Order: sequence, then structure tokens, then C-alpha cells
Amino acid sequence: MAARAAAAAGDAYHYNNRLRAAADHRDLLLAFRAMLRAGVAADHFTFPFALKALAQARRHGSPPPCAGAASATVTATTLGCLHAHLAKSGHGADVYAASALVHAYASRADAASARKVFDAARHRSVVTWTAMIAGHAAAGEAREAVALFREAVEGGEEVNAVTVEQVMGACARCGDLESGRWVHATLRRWGVEPVLVDVALATSVLDMYASCGGLDAALEVFDKMPRRNEVSWNAMAEVCNRHGRHDKVLEVFAGMHSDGIKPDKVTWLSILRACTSKGATGLGQGVHAYMEKTVGHQHVAVYTSLMDMYSKIGNARSALQIFQCLERKDLMAWTSMIIGLAKHGHGKEAVQLFNKMQYGGVVPDHVAFVGVLTACNHAGMVDEARKYFDSMLNHYGIRPTIKHYGCMIDLFSRAGHLAEAEGMMQLMPVQLSVTMWGSMMNGCKIHGRADIAERIGRQVTELNPQFGATYVIMSNIYAEALWNPERS
Repeated sequence: MAARAAAAAGDAYHYNNRLRAAADHRDLLLAFRAMLRAGVAADHFTFPFALKALAQARRHGSPPPCAGAASATVTATTLGCLHAHLAKSGHGADVYAASALVHAYASRADAASARKVFDAARHRSVVTWTAMIAGHAAAGEAREAVALFREAVEGGEEVNAVTVEQVMGACARCGDLESGRWVHATLRRWGVEPVLVDVALATSVLDMYASCGGLDAALEVFDKMPRRNEVSWNAMAEVCNRHGRHDKVLEVFAGMHSDGIKPDKVTWLSILRACTSKGATGLGQGVHAYMEKTVGHQHVAVYTSLMDMYSKIGNARSALQIFQCLERKDLMAWTSMIIGLAKHGHGKEAVQLFNKMQYGGVVPDHVAFVGVLTACNHAGMVDEARKYFDSMLNHYGIRPTIKHYGCMIDLFSRAGHLAEAEGMMQLMPVQLSVTMWGSMMNGCKIHGRADIAERIGRQVTELNPQFGATYVIMSNIYAEALWNPERS
């Protein structure tokens, strides 16, 4: 009997190693099935190994053939299989197995199933609590994550830095400054100062304060940090941008350079956003030159942001040069360039670029259509605008929004197609805006249509009596009609 037990234990050890080394869901399931078919009983090591491997496969993504929707199905099937065998094996009460099962469900954002396992667990460790808090946070259930952390602390449960990082992230997501402060104060009552303990923990505290509107507290945490990595520097830059402290962002960039930390994609995006907001053209050009020497053109998002900066200062030539140099152009890059050209009087070029994007196989979204309709509006291209507007729903299945209707009504009004503009306003499935009424009134003024202006003016006054521009425009139209009766 002793020899048989030793042999079974050896077989279990062999299969446990196979489970731990599984490359993907399929290999893991095959190894587990082989173990069962060989008559080898799973032990208390088997399920944590298998569940951890499954969670890691989900987090890192599965290679073919387990891809796309099929991958999600295989993941759920494998996890359900392991859960069922765990319950039947008698190892369900094992704290390590329960923690691994909670973590596996949480890794696929199934917080409801994770919570059922968590609530049923007889014994919980810091890993179990952390996995469940992380599961709620990952599923967007930030308040549940915060409440669970409070329950753990008030119940005297052990927590660690990873637990605190997860709950700080949850507080940041739901904007719960009060709970974030409570967590920070709780750590201090325990004699733990996050700023001095760990860079990752300090960064999570910083981000919590910043996301919840506590900019001064975030700056205080950042200033006290003895060590900073690229994540904390980038978090501080993003914080300052979010609160309009663009001058501070530039100081952060200088501080990173002094600390010998190389800027990454996130850094460049923050710096360029700050340059754009401040209108710091010279500095933006300097950043551009530095980027050319260090990162090339591989970061499409970064160079799209650079294009946006040049477009907003009216330098369409530089923006177009950057666009043409991009190794890969995504939809955002195309759209940014189209909008940049449209807003600065290059409507025909923007329309040509939109057509080129379509011919290249890039499918436009609702933002791209706003760009091309804006371009048509600025260039007075009525027929082209009608064609693009119709293709949105009929060809691409995109329902027009108030921005698309606004572009069309403004274009029709400017071009003198007032009846068409009025007809579109009457048939629109979205609520009319004061801007649309204003476009119509301006069109009536341009084309001397006092009859339509009177009708539109009455409707505007009923909707918004405080819209004083209506009275001014009507006065101008009447004055023009007196001096030029043939236009009325």
C-alpha cells in the first residue's frame, strides 16, 4: 500500500509539472484529462497549478488555434471543468485552491462567479482577498472593491501592498476621494507610509488623489517620493494635464531628464498635449526635433498628437509632412489630418484625403465623417456633402449625430439651400440645438430671406427667449430689406 501511494504521488507530481508548463488552454486541458484517464488523483497542488496557468494564459493571450471568440469559449469550458473537478475532489476547502479559483474567474472579468467562490470559501488568505478586490476592480465594480477592502480591514484580515494598489485603483476609477483618504490614513495608522515603502504603491496613491480631484495631495505625495520610476513620472504629468497645469508638465519632463529616465509613449503624449494647450510652438518644435533623434516614426499615436499640435497652431504644412512620413497610418491619424486640413481652410485637400483613406481600405468612423463634412462645409461642396452624409448610414451603418446634422445645416444655410436646411431640421431624429437655429438665421441674413427668418426667429424665441442674437439678426435682415427691397 505504501509503495502504491508513493507511486501515485510520483505520478501526481509528474502531471502537476505538465499542468504548470502548459503553453495554452488546450495543452492544459489535455494534460488534465490525461491525468484523470491515467487514474491519477489530483492533489492539493494540482488545482492551484492548473488554475494559475489558465489565468496566465488568459492574461497574456492565447496563440492560435485558441483565438478570438473561440478562445473565450475554451477558457470558460476549461475553467468550468476545473471548478467542477475541484468541487468533487474534496480539495475545494483548500485556501490555495480557492484563491486560485477566485483569481482565475477574476482574470476573465467574471466577478460574479469569483464572488460566489469567495463567499463560499471557508478559509481566506491575503491572496484570496486581493484576488477578489482585483476582480471587482477589473469588472468596473469599483465601489464593491472598496467596500470589500473596508470589510477586510475592519475584520482584522491581512492585506499587503498589492491589495492596497488594487483598492487605490478602484477609488481612482469611481472618484471616491473619501475612501481613498481613508485607505491612506489606515496605512499611516499601521505605521506604513506608502511614499517610503514602495514606488508602485506610492504611485497608486498619487494616481488616486489626482483622479479624485486632489491635485495638491498628489503633488505632495510626488514631492515626498525618494525614488520615482517612469510610471510615477508619467502619472504626475497626466495629473497636471488633467488639471490644466501644463507648465508643471514641462517641469516634469525636465525632471525626468535630470533623473536619467527616458520618456516613453505616455510621456510624449503628455508633453505634446501640454505644448498644444499652452500654444508653446517653439517648445513643441523642440520636442519634435528630439523625438526625431530618439524614437523615429514608430509610435503612430505620438506622431498623431504631434500632427494635432501643428494643426491647432495653423501649420498644416508641417502636420501633412509628419502624416506622410508615418510608417503606418491608423484611423486616428487619417482623421486627425482630415480635421486639421478642414479647420484651416484646406477643405478640398481634406476631402481628397478622406477619399484616399477609403480607397486604402481604412473604414471611417463617425469622427472621420464629422471631419469630411466640416471640410465640405468650409469649401462649399454641397453635392459632395450630401453624398458622404447619405453613405454614413446606407453604406457604413453609422447613425448621424447632432454634429453631422449641424455640419449639413450650416452648409445648406451658407450655400442658400434654406428650404433643404429647414426640411432636415424638421425631420431630424435628434434634438435641435441653438447653433443650428443660428446657422439658419445667418443663412437668411446672407441671402436676404426675411420670410424664412421670421418663421425661424419665432421658433428660436419660443425655445430660448434669452438667445439675443435672434433679435440682432432679424434687425439686420429688416434693415437690409428696407435698403434693398428686391432681395426680400
